[in-house]
Amino acid sequence: MKRVSLILLTLLLISGNLFAQAADNGVAMADKLREDGKIWVVVAVIAVVFAGIAVNMLRIDSKVSKIEKELNIK
Repeated sequence: MKRVSLILLTLLLISGNLFAQAADNGVAMADKLREDGKIWVVVAVIAVVFAGIAVNMLRIDSKVSKIEKELNIK
């Protein structure tokens, strides 16, 4: 489980550099959201969705581990 978390964290940090774009050819909608300060609402919603997915995956993993221990599956 720790290995998976480490891999996900590494991929998250690496992917930040992949989306770097020049400011001169930005999208009008994104520029408008940045000007109004609403871009942070979008970022927060995306973060909540990903956090929910991560929590759900951790819960499922713990339940599967518990069932494996009960059935003595390795």
